[in-house]
Amino acid sequence: MELSGKIALVTGSAHRVGKHIALRLAQEGCQLIIHYNHSKDEAFKALDEVKEQGVKAIALQADLSRHEEIINLFEEIDMEFQGLDILVNSAAILQPKGFLEVELSDWNQTMALNLKAAFFCLQQAAIRMQTRGGGAVVNISDVIGLRPWAKYPVHSISKAGVEMLTKVAAIDLAPEIRVNAVAPGPVLAPDSMSPTRWEELAKGSLLRRNGTPQDVVNAVVFLLKNDYITGETLVVDGGMHLI
Repeated sequence: MELSGKIALVTGSAHRVGKHIALRLAQEGCQLIIHYNHSKDEAFKALDEVKEQGVKAIALQADLSRHEEIINLFEEIDMEFQGLDILVNSAAILQPKGFLEVELSDWNQTMALNLKAAFFCLQQAAIRMQTRGGGAVVNISDVIGLRPWAKYPVHSISKAGVEMLTKVAAIDLAPEIRVNAVAPGPVLAPDSMSPTRWEELAKGSLLRRNGTPQDVVNAVVFLLKNDYITGETLVVDGGMHLI
């Protein structure tokens, strides 16, 4: 896929890895929808940076855990861009709670954003992509969806669901729409993690270092551009899942 001129939605792109992905797509010439929920100030800062690349871009707010707000988000996109070519499902929540500590509210909140929202955003995007002859989707998964991490049980389960969503959607939407995933390892420390623990994580990879957001960005762009890959997960974790 040639990215220049394509219309792209990156969910959760006000900050962290989602913002890095949006900026790179703008550099590639994509028109951008910056999505945010609570991070309005960060979203409009990201929007300014994206517009510096000379592309059309807007910032839209939606609580993706609410289905009606997903529908409204895509209707707003229709009014501004009349279609969609690329979706990057990046919005997610990460809650550090052990198995016995998880409450129903934790489960519902994580599943609603990490899995349910990813499913229905992909569904709405696919409807629009079909009218334009096709498109490409990249779901941001997580290495702990492939390799369980006891301290984040609900996140692990939700991202395992994203892995299966990627495969099911790739089969159902082929050949017009390609669906892939990127499963990052440690590339940005969670707010709840201490610097010492972050440094310790590096020892758990074959490369003995943590990654960077740019490593994830490069993987996303590779999957968007390569027209002969679908239903695959590109693991970007320095070999952590092999240990």
